[in-house]
Amino acid sequence: MRHELKIDDRTLSYLDFGGPGRPLLALHGGMSEGLAFAALAEALGDSWRVIAPDQRGHGDSDRAADYSRAGYVSDAVALLDHLGLDAPVALLGYSLGGLNAVHLAAAHPERISVLVNAEAAVEIDPADSGWMAFLRAMRYSAPTREELLEAAGPVGAQFVAQALRLLPEGGWRLPFHPQDMLDSVEACRGDHRAAWLASDCPTLLIHGTRSTSLPQAQADAMVTRRPGTSYTPLDGDHFLPFTHPAEFHEAVRAFLATR
Repeated sequence: MRHELKIDDRTLSYLDFGGPGRPLLALHGGMSEGLAFAALAEALGDSWRVIAPDQRGHGDSDRAADYSRAGYVSDAVALLDHLGLDAPVALLGYSLGGLNAVHLAAAHPERISVLVNAEAAVEIDPADSGWMAFLRAMRYSAPTREELLEAAGPVGAQFVAQALRLLPEGGWRLPFHPQDMLDSVEACRGDHRAAWLASDCPTLLIHGTRSTSLPQAQADAMVTRRPGTSYTPLDGDHFLPFTHPAEFHEAVRAFLATR
């Protein structure tokens, strides 16, 4: 299920859950990895073949020189080319992956048949999210798991514990470098509404109604201003795939079933 390809001098690792279904490219959120979509792949069954890369700087993929939208998008296109997926595919992205998915659909509309945007805002000011201070306090490696989780703060046990990597020389590391994530968050800064409006494929916005990352007014504007956009609100915060997995999976399954 795990494979890799070389892009220039970097390794991009990805999971292909296989099956006879139509391909669904799934882009995870920041500080995460493709394995986060294992339960979604199971929930979708044989209808969809979920392909989930560890995006640059995440999981088992190598770190990169930059974390711009163009960089993330070029990796996704390279993966589609590597897999020989020339026909349009379904695309799903969560948080950071959602923003990357929006830009992928805008830059290469001929390669995307439908889009699911889960909790990705299009007007982003990282200073509003608190992520910058949180990431600066994290450590990349430590002699013990406990030290890493302690530095990760309140989300350590819930979102990081299962993803820690054992270092060959001993000790443990995060599945991402905090500085890379700081650079990635900063690169998200700005107004992405033009990219959101640039594609015209059928699209679903999944929104946590208590999310501080995607305010309700912005979510409403995204749906209203982009033709062909459906909206599924869930009573949760930004971390819907982790806190409300059953509802999240059903929202994705129901939307894709109509396409």
